[in-house]
Amino acid sequence: MKQRVIITEWVHPEVITELEEVCEVVPNTTREALSREEVIRRAKNAQAIMAFMTDYIDDEFLSACPRLKIIAAALKGYDNFDVEACSKRGIWLTIVPDMLTVPTAELAIGLLISLSRNVLQGDRFVRSGAFKGWRPALYGMGLAGRTAGIIGMGMIGKELARRLVPFNLKRVMYHDRVLLPRVLEEHCGLSRASLEELLSTSDFVLPLLPLTPTTKHLIGRDAIARMMRGSYLVNVSRGSIVDEQAVAEALADGHLAGYAADVFEFEDWARPDRPREIASTLLKDELHSLFTPHLGSAVETARKEIEMQAAMSILQYFSGKMPSGAVNKPLI
Repeated sequence: MKQRVIITEWVHPEVITELEEVCEVVPNTTREALSREEVIRRAKNAQAIMAFMTDYIDDEFLSACPRLKIIAAALKGYDNFDVEACSKRGIWLTIVPDMLTVPTAELAIGLLISLSRNVLQGDRFVRSGAFKGWRPALYGMGLAGRTAGIIGMGMIGKELARRLVPFNLKRVMYHDRVLLPRVLEEHCGLSRASLEELLSTSDFVLPLLPLTPTTKHLIGRDAIARMMRGSYLVNVSRGSIVDEQAVAEALADGHLAGYAADVFEFEDWARPDRPREIASTLLKDELHSLFTPHLGSAVETARKEIEMQAAMSILQYFSGKMPSGAVNKPLI
């Protein structure tokens, strides 16, 4: 009898074909996320799940799916998966750690430029019919000669720093517990700084951190108050790193010149107290903001490869091998 695999989100047909060689596959054929209840219903007799960011898997979920042996998550950040619960129940949890690094760093650059150079406002101005040609309008802030501060120098932070080099910033600072290799600091023109120095002297602040109890609302009212007046904040990591209400207040009183985000607090399933929608105060048209719907992961080739790597982890386990991308070691 073939092992049963549940896929909770739509995936490319080639991924399903690859799994069907050795598995019974139950895919999600729609473009909508399955409810938690529906995923449990489908998975209660399954041996494997290919999971996504819309899934929240905890001990209660696992107790309802007693035959599970592996959860292959098609993602990098896994704060919405209870790793300890998986390990205790003898279930592997795997991720795909690197496929979204470059797309996310690219999007951060795009948001930086679009926000500080008023690209969205310029588009609306042209479409309104008010633009009569040639005369400059909507003056903004370029990157050249400015200072950027990156909080967290994991893979995305390093890729972002490399991509900032050609823009001739005056200074790129980073704050991290770990000191980067000197060769990387020199190549990217990086200097390590305290969080206080970074916040108080950066024109652009970019938090690039996982969501943990210590990073939740790291950029809240106190941190924003320490940022330079007229500075910009860009978030492409996790929504809850930033306090959206505090950002809305800082935009309204002019302390922040602009805020761009590809991620939002309501997306963070690991938070029992998460809001269920984006703060309405943050979405006001008069605030200088730019929002995208999780475009950091929306690159066709990257998404397909992520799904395929998650499928390979499942197939490796079923063939008796240690699955690649494992973040735990099951106790049973």
